[in-house]
Amino acid sequence: MARTTVVVIGAGQAGLAVSHLLTAGSVDHVVLERGRVAERWLSQRWDSLRLLTPNWLVRLPGGHYTGREPDGYLAAREVAAHLAGYAAAAPVHTGTEVLSVCRTGEGYRTVTTGGTWSSDAVVVATGHSATARRPPMAADLPRSVVQLDADTYRHPGDLPDGGVLVVGASATGVQLADEIAASGRPVTLAVGSHRRLPRQHLGRDIFWWLDRMGVLRRRREDSSPRQWREPSLQLVGRSDGRAVDLPALQQRGVVLAGRFVGTTGRHLELADDLPVTTADADGRMRAALARIDAFATECGLAAPSGPTLAPTACTADAPTRLPVGRRGVRTVVWATGYRRGYPWLHVPVLDTRGEIVHTAGRTPAPGLYVIGMAWQTRRNATTLDGVGADAALVVDHLGSQLRTGAGV
Repeated sequence: MARTTVVVIGAGQAGLAVSHLLTAGSVDHVVLERGRVAERWLSQRWDSLRLLTPNWLVRLPGGHYTGREPDGYLAAREVAAHLAGYAAAAPVHTGTEVLSVCRTGEGYRTVTTGGTWSSDAVVVATGHSATARRPPMAADLPRSVVQLDADTYRHPGDLPDGGVLVVGASATGVQLADEIAASGRPVTLAVGSHRRLPRQHLGRDIFWWLDRMGVLRRRREDSSPRQWREPSLQLVGRSDGRAVDLPALQQRGVVLAGRFVGTTGRHLELADDLPVTTADADGRMRAALARIDAFATECGLAAPSGPTLAPTACTADAPTRLPVGRRGVRTVVWATGYRRGYPWLHVPVLDTRGEIVHTAGRTPAPGLYVIGMAWQTRRNATTLDGVGADAALVVDHLGSQLRTGAGV
């Protein structure tokens, strides 16, 4: 059995941020990764994916973006390459799948496909977006309908000919609907609760304003449970400035509909709630832009004449039923979020939903931590900009426990 002070599980941005800080603190550790460094960016993202956030917001501890396009938007493989460079000096063991983690006296035993590790502490860094989630009603679709998730879809050319239903209108859903429609396939987008903002406002990237105003760093305790559950924004950074929100998709021929609610015979059923959900999103967008305008005026950054309003989608004649088969929908792409699973974690720290219970990354089990959860302590906790702050909190607490021997 090998021995180290800390075992970090996962070599994505969260695990690597923790590793960087542990190295800076001269704490002996290993990072265990079942695939390659940044595996999800390499194998569980579609080919054309780009970050929503501009490159200057890649601000990992000791791993800021230093390229020639700070105002550009990294593609998935570019993100993976950045993380691989960031991990160059980290003690990463790739191709090492974790089979079990359990308590052993004052420490932990981690069993992997590459051997067993004994450690004082364990940091779970497997991330918030672990496994694509489908609603139970997906099981009711006819077998003739091809079903894909956002992490298994790669390119429109892989889909059968015929209609496509994309379910979910957060950042992922609208990007997929746009790309698939551009291939010539008829696309319907099932729209639920969503948020949208223009790519730019008052001459600057919208994230410049959100960063300057501190919105991205808003703390969990200063926010409402509704905000904790907000989907990602409908806006996409592209070098050509291409907007991808509901009005833009509609102009490109994507049919908008309400939430997917089930299957009846040879038809897919959709709710008639599109006017309500789009009106709610538009109202919240107008309120957000008004706050930016007020901030800009107060700080003397611009002299706005009022919010710059993006076009509003047309909700008339939204379909509530779609046929399946050769003359209808042949593919459903689920962009309905993610779930987490820890079948290897044999420590009593999971709630009734299977989520790890924690406070700022500290679980009820001494020496066991988690990093990379949505709204872990602040809004940007899962991003390449925000994960470092939570990593610092985890490493600081872990280090103090190691120094005092309190519970580790």
